[in-house]
Amino acid sequence: MGNQLVWQDRFNIGVDFIDQEHRKLFSILNKLLDDKQQEQRGPWVCQEGIKYFKDHAMRHFAEEEGYMASISYTGYETHRRVHDNFRRKTLPALERELEVSNYSEEAINHFLGVCSGWLIGHTLIEDRAITGKTASKWAGLMPEGEQAAMGSTIIQLLQDMFQLDAQVVSNCYGGEKFGKGIYYRLAYSAGKREKWEFILIFEEKLILNTIGKIMDNKSEGVNVFLMNATRYAARQFADRVREHMPSMDSYEMKEENLLSYGQFQRRFEDQQPQFSLLLDTGAGYFAFCVVAPQLYQGGGEISIQAENAMAEVGKYLEDNIENQKKKILVVDDSALVRKAMQELLSKDYEVALAKSGMSAIRSLALDRPDLILLDYEMPVCDGSQVLEMIRSEEDFADIPVIFLTGSVEKDRVKKVVALKPEGYLLKTLPPVEIKKNIDSFFQGAQG
Repeated sequence: MGNQLVWQDRFNIGVDFIDQEHRKLFSILNKLLDDKQQEQRGPWVCQEGIKYFKDHAMRHFAEEEGYMASISYTGYETHRRVHDNFRRKTLPALERELEVSNYSEEAINHFLGVCSGWLIGHTLIEDRAITGKTASKWAGLMPEGEQAAMGSTIIQLLQDMFQLDAQVVSNCYGGEKFGKGIYYRLAYSAGKREKWEFILIFEEKLILNTIGKIMDNKSEGVNVFLMNATRYAARQFADRVREHMPSMDSYEMKEENLLSYGQFQRRFEDQQPQFSLLLDTGAGYFAFCVVAPQLYQGGGEISIQAENAMAEVGKYLEDNIENQKKKILVVDDSALVRKAMQELLSKDYEVALAKSGMSAIRSLALDRPDLILLDYEMPVCDGSQVLEMIRSEEDFADIPVIFLTGSVEKDRVKKVVALKPEGYLLKTLPPVEIKKNIDSFFQGAQG
């Protein structure tokens, strides 16, 4: 996550007082992010800021719910349920962690990561759904009774397997980044293409504090042997959960993957999960997400099989080392182009993907890249408009942008150059030439 949240026009839902309140909440979180950077400021400064954020958020929720009721918004009950989860579960759990740890850096990072990610996602999806700009993400949630039973099962399993007393942070976990995580996906099928998905997310220190201690792991991080042990423990955990889901009796596990955070985001952002739980186990954060039966669309991840398990786990851990590679954000509406660019660049760079201008802005706010490769010919909001939004914000203005264009027409090329990007690349170039140009850009930047 970057040092500041940057407000964009796309966050507006078109209701003035709600948009003003959202800007205020962004501003309060930015003040907290700024305070965190000032080491000389004591915990009480953060404590007062968090209290102010909470009070303002509670008041805003009440006003927003009043507006939804006044217009007879059909998604009111689902939206209120998401608000209730945040005010009754998420904030109290985060506050409890802050108080128990005496406002430790780790607890503050959890608070800021969860709240910032929640606010961005909630504003872009749930709040914009009020005025018909998007569809709600949470319309497919299990009924509250079933959700509570599933949550109790997972909490009991954590106690049975690892002697952990877990506390619920959120019943509507939206994919917020809460630390250095391991993202593990299991797909189950009862037919040729229909699948359920389970995604289990472990904060790395949770693995070290549980399975790592059982294995007497001496390393400071997760290694290949510890990760493989975690995989098998996670599969057993998921099987125990499935025992409480009669509708999955005929399903068999067909695929498992280890995902990067970017891959997890892409899988999760367009889904309507049936269940999505975030827990503080006391030994680290843990999330368990369930996506209902669907027609499977491959995400390009490599499936882990017996013959490739050790190699794939090793590669995953190597790729998961933070700050080792330069970050590139590829923005293109074509899934084919996104996949091709990821395959071309992922060996040497950390690659994030966005399929639209809106997805790009959200990605920028959560994880600042070192370079943006931006499709010029996107529908709705084209590359020139996205670049204008990026350059209009002080915190993003210095991020270099290289346009990707499929056109060699002289007039089109002139328009691209007139926007003064750091460069432009034709999609028709051989992949080796595209890679060489990007390598040269970074070599020149370092020189």
